[in-house]
Amino acid sequence: MYNRPRMSRVTPLLLALVIPLLSPGGAPTQKKQGNQPSAAEVQRRLADSLAAVRADSVRLAAARDSVRPGDSLAAERLKPRVRQLRKLDQSAFGVGERLVFDVNYGYITAGEAVMHVPRRDSVAGRLCYRVEFTVNSLPSFSWIYEVKDKYLTFVDVETLAPWKFEQHIREGSYRRDFVAEFDQFHLRAKTTEGEHDIPEYVHDIMSAFYYARTLDWQGVAVGEGPTLYNFYRNRSFELKVRLLGREDLEVGAGTFRTIVVEPLVKEGGLFKSEGRIVIWLTDDERKIPVRVNTKVVIGSIDSELREYSGLAGPLRSRIE
Repeated sequence: MYNRPRMSRVTPLLLALVIPLLSPGGAPTQKKQGNQPSAAEVQRRLADSLAAVRADSVRLAAARDSVRPGDSLAAERLKPRVRQLRKLDQSAFGVGERLVFDVNYGYITAGEAVMHVPRRDSVAGRLCYRVEFTVNSLPSFSWIYEVKDKYLTFVDVETLAPWKFEQHIREGSYRRDFVAEFDQFHLRAKTTEGEHDIPEYVHDIMSAFYYARTLDWQGVAVGEGPTLYNFYRNRSFELKVRLLGREDLEVGAGTFRTIVVEPLVKEGGLFKSEGRIVIWLTDDERKIPVRVNTKVVIGSIDSELREYSGLAGPLRSRIE
């Protein structure tokens, strides 16, 4: 057995030698002595041919090397980008933030919820915040209804739009695993259930929440608020977030001045909602959630902030 010569090294040299000696039809020709090109002309043709072949080799190698195995969006990188993405500055959250909530069903503490930004990850070549949200029922409540839910979103550091979303639900006998990858350049979503067009800067329900924290609510009138787009399952839905007012609120983590907002979720909520979802956010630069009240099939659930750490800055809304 012998080693076949590598095409990347041998082919350009062979082509450079053969191409100048071929007629347009590709067959060797016999020329009269008087019509033969000069030595300088032959040398020029050889140099031009070799330069062209080398340029093609470099271009193809660059395209090949840009595709990484296992990257589901790698093929899209070879296509022209259809638009430039926005760049937003924010100081509401950052790496290290961890919020812990008691989940109360009536007068019973039924579970614990944790929102965490443990690190930055690279997704589709973009630097993203990795945001994790887990909800687990306590052992004392699990015998009634066990919950082990996990949500994961990767939020672009510059655009604050997601590139990937995962949902893993374990509630009683119900199971659901859902993954969506968002191509924010070409406005396509690839999910475990198909591919779909998306509006620009579409959100999953988790990234929408973190994006809403970065907004300035000072000049917003009661009843007003931004409209986002939320993708879930196979569609994009309008997600209106309206301001309900302001309120001082005491929870396990302390007493805070808060702004009260209501996301009008049609689909894809963190709970199977049949009524209102109301959220109390600290009335400062961080806008961390201190309470969430949700109407679900089995009644009303309150999640209240018990502890926090790793914030991006001070909580100026805390009342000592």
